[in-house]
Amino acid sequence: MVDPAGDIAVLAVPYAGATAVVREYGDALQGKVIIDITNPVSPDFQGFVTPDGSSGAQEMAKAAPADAHVVQAFNTLFSHVLAAGPAEGRLLDAFIAGDDTQAKTRVSAFIESLGLRPMDTGKLAMARTPENVAL
Repeated sequence: MVDPAGDIAVLAVPYAGATAVVREYGDALQGKVIIDITNPVSPDFQGFVTPDGSSGAQEMAKAAPADAHVVQAFNTLFSHVLAAGPAEGRLLDAFIAGDDTQAKTRVSAFIESLGLRPMDTGKLAMARTPENVAL
């Protein structure tokens, strides 16, 4: 297993194994911004597999080292949407949610570098809203 390089780690795994991956990497994620792109939906797409009142990103934050910062992003941008690119010259919106302002600023800069427009939805507790959009 290779330790994540850089200051931002994109968690690009199915939600079912995401918290296990965060726990497995543990110390290697200290001080990093972890971008959670998962959607914690049930296999039949009829609901969520997270505890009531929580989101996938909040569950990731519980599993992450205390000094890591989880930011939810990209979970509403599916590959076919990204492949299609801007619609009528308008940038695609990438919703983000997180508790750390500095981490969200870094993720926003990353999103802009990809030619997308970051849209801050608020604290990590708001991550459930984009998850509902994805469902």
